[in-house]
Amino acid sequence: MAHRILVVDDDAHIREVICVAVRKAGMAVTEARDGSEALAKLAHEQPSLIVLDIGMPELDGLDVCREVRKTSDVPILFLSARDDEIDRVLGLEIGGDDYVTKPFSPRELVARINVILRRMVLRDQASAEQGKGRLSRGALSIEPLQHSAQFDGKSLALTAIEFEILKTLLARPSVVFNREQIMHAAYQANIQVSDRTIDSHIRNIRAKLSGAGCDSAIDTVHGVGFRLGRCEAKA
Repeated sequence: MAHRILVVDDDAHIREVICVAVRKAGMAVTEARDGSEALAKLAHEQPSLIVLDIGMPELDGLDVCREVRKTSDVPILFLSARDDEIDRVLGLEIGGDDYVTKPFSPRELVARINVILRRMVLRDQASAEQGKGRLSRGALSIEPLQHSAQFDGKSLALTAIEFEILKTLLARPSVVFNREQIMHAAYQANIQVSDRTIDSHIRNIRAKLSGAGCDSAIDTVHGVGFRLGRCEAKA
C-alpha cells in the first residue's frame, strides 16, 4: 500500500508543487488549506506523514503539531518561509521530525520524506520484534507468544480480540488510539465492525481487569479514543 502524505499549507501553489512531486514519487496525497482542516482530516484518515507549514493564519503549524502530538506520533516535516533557528528548534522540540525552509527543492523535500518514512519502518520493525517479548505496565503483564495475560499475578480470561486490543494498547501505552486503529489491530482480516463493537470489547476488558483488582485499566479520551491506564491494583 502506498504511503499517504497529508500536505498542509495555506498557499495553493505550494500545495500543488508538493503534491505533484509526492505523487511522482509513488505516494498518495491528501491536502489541507489550514490547521483546522488538517486536524479534521487527520481525525478521519491515517496519513503516513504530514508536511506542515508553520506560517499559517489562525492555527499555525506549531499549534497544529502540539494538537497532533496529544494523540498521534505520525511523522511531521515542517515547512517555513523563514530560516529562523528559534522556529526550527521549537518545531523539533515539540515533536517535529524534520524542517525544510522555503523556497525548497521538490526533489529534496521528497528525499527527506523518504528518509523519515524509512526511519519509521525500521522503528516499527524494532517495535514488532520487541512486541514478541513480555509487555507490562503497572501490575498488568502480557506474554504475546504464550497468548497469556495476568494482572497482579491473576490470569485474565481474554478472548482473542480482547487480547489483541490489550496488547496493542500495552505496546504503546502513551498513545491514544482511535476506534479505527483499534479495529485494524484487533481484526487482522479486512473486516469492518461498528464503533459500538469496539466499545463493547473495551467494556469487557475493563470488567475483567476490574474483577482482577485493577482500578485504572483503560482511559477514555473523549472525542478521540482510548489509551492504556495506569494499570495499578486497587488500594
